[in-house]
Amino acid sequence: MDKRWRDVGVLAGALFAVNVAARLITWLVFDNDDTAAGWMSLAMFVVIGLTLAVVAFRWGCRRPVAAWSGDMVVVVLVAMALTVLVGPLLVGKNPFGDGAGEFFASIWFYLLATGAGTLVGYLVATALGLDYRSQQLKRFAEVKAAKPRRVVRR
Repeated sequence: MDKRWRDVGVLAGALFAVNVAARLITWLVFDNDDTAAGWMSLAMFVVIGLTLAVVAFRWGCRRPVAAWSGDMVVVVLVAMALTVLVGPLLVGKNPFGDGAGEFFASIWFYLLATGAGTLVGYLVATALGLDYRSQQLKRFAEVKAAKPRRVVRR
């Protein structure tokens, strides 16, 4: 149980670190240029989506969906809260300074990127037959094929 929550915390921290890196690069290198900020946000969402795709692929191969999907929801919600509420404070901005539209748009973009990444990762594992359920069905078929048929007399 301890390892499970440690994995969740490390993954949420890693997703927040990606956001912090993108914000600091935009602030220090590009001097808060709007065009550069847009491209850095896009790059950040791509990295976050790819990270979750890899994690969903690995977790999907090892555990059933019901076991890891709750963990993934917690990771996404914690990382999103940190990204939306704490991230702007690191570069001297107000999280609500650009208005409610920008605040909720960032939430929707984050949910879209994380949902797409998770879905792609799990669908790739399923398409390759490496997900937990496919492996269970494969083992079941091998066990059933290995037993000889019982002869029934009438």
